[in-house]
Amino acid sequence: MNEFEEYLAKIDNPDHRERVEEVLKWVTETYPQLVPRVAWNQPMFTDHGTFIIAFSTAKKHMAVAPEKAAIDRFEQDLEAGGHSSTKQLIRMSWDRPVDYALLGKLIEFNIEDKADYEKFWR
Repeated sequence: MNEFEEYLAKIDNPDHRERVEEVLKWVTETYPQLVPRVAWNQPMFTDHGTFIIAFSTAKKHMAVAPEKAAIDRFEQDLEAGGHSSTKQLIRMSWDRPVDYALLGKLIEFNIEDKADYEKFWR
């Protein structure tokens, strides 16, 4: 988690900082093959040089960015979980528990879908 210390230190709200740290630790422990890094001022994880997922913070939510293909694939899960989204990110409200089941689906989809992919972005 050393890769994320500087990013986490910049999150002013201690509850938000704790939540983001918890999520980053969960990804690191659940998917140890993923490479953690900070790029474009956000913590992210890659696999064999290709983007898998990134996170950022906003006043009312933690943004999860798994790329459009993953968002499209799990659109019904997003709606069922009450998460709003754009073409490129999912908003997970600070006042609700982290949807780890959804995060796992997004990450596993991207790992499998991009297994033979050689570029960073789709």
